[in-house]
Amino acid sequence: MEIMLVAATALEIAPALEWLQKNEFRTKSGTAVKVVISGIGSLQTTYRLMEAIQQYRPDAMIQAGIAGSFSLTCPPGTLTIIQEESLGDLGVEEEGNFKDIFDMDLQQSSQFPFTDKALLNPYTSHWAHLGLPFVKAVTINEISTSPHRIKLLQQNYAAIVESMEGAAFHYVALQQQIPFLQLRSVSNMVGERDKKKWMMKGSIDILNQQLIRILQEADLFENNN
Repeated sequence: MEIMLVAATALEIAPALEWLQKNEFRTKSGTAVKVVISGIGSLQTTYRLMEAIQQYRPDAMIQAGIAGSFSLTCPPGTLTIIQEESLGDLGVEEEGNFKDIFDMDLQQSSQFPFTDKALLNPYTSHWAHLGLPFVKAVTINEISTSPHRIKLLQQNYAAIVESMEGAAFHYVALQQQIPFLQLRSVSNMVGERDKKKWMMKGSIDILNQQLIRILQEADLFENNN
């Protein structure tokens, strides 16, 4: 059993990395863990994942990182499991509205690996026992700050959280048919630029506490196969 742990930056999974190093990158059950620091954004994430998979094809993958939240139902300090991902910046904005590639008829909305424009994770039911909220996410390559842009993302995708890499991770995992899990810990509300109001350290601590627990439950991944 081999697991690939993916994060945009080493900072986001620093406590888990320290734990893995002490255990020679194996869980107590002997599961090997390969760490991939993908870099920020969809472009780097897609390339790094495919490069890593070609060299080392895992039995399952976990992506872990921080995210911004659109909703007070998931305030800073909330840990979430991403049920589905959408591409929030692949298209055109005109006359105050955003049309993605599906709205523009450049791609069919349910052409694999998409389902009604979204990248669904079919494995999330295996993690229901964790008691974490399953949420919709949207991925963009530019941090949202404009109230108008934020409103469009909420209207178009009903997103709860926003990241810069999640959709790339879902896309690659679905295409490669590798069971996967995306964990996102909310560090801030989307649009909030006052870093004093962010919960960066706390969100990273919460993320890594759960991540380490999950890494020790290798049998759950085995049940996915």
